[in-house]
Amino acid sequence: MKLGMIGGALALVLATSACNSAAPGGNAAAGGENPREAKFKQIAKANKAINEELKKDAPSVETIKANATTLAGLSGQVPSWFPDGSGPESGIETEAKPEIWQDKPGFATAAANFDNAVKALKTATDSGDLAAIRPAATAVGATCKGCHDKFRAKK
Repeated sequence: MKLGMIGGALALVLATSACNSAAPGGNAAAGGENPREAKFKQIAKANKAINEELKKDAPSVETIKANATTLAGLSGQVPSWFPDGSGPESGIETEAKPEIWQDKPGFATAAANFDNAVKALKTATDSGDLAAIRPAATAVGATCKGCHDKFRAKK
């Protein structure tokens, strides 16, 4: 009897998980919420933490490294967060411009530039050399700006 209850609970958890991951972009879209927003907030938070740390007299390389690891875990996923049908026509509020879907090669290039810059930052942080970390962090920020300028609507 106990095994049947556990199996039923597991089935309920799996069914709930399947429903929550069905929205385009990989996250549940409860109440019209943008499914990419939480992931981009993670990127923004990690990037901000790195840059704030670099402003300090004695930056913590370990803090920078931890946040670079977060960025590295997300940067290669960005293109998958924009499948066909996940733009403004989906009914989900988004700051993504239609150009993401209209200029797929351009968006793929911008996303690859970001991923490559993050990989270079991760390599720099792994070395522990602040002289290498600083320009690598600047390069990451430049790729963010480049993508936002072309593919993100102004708030």
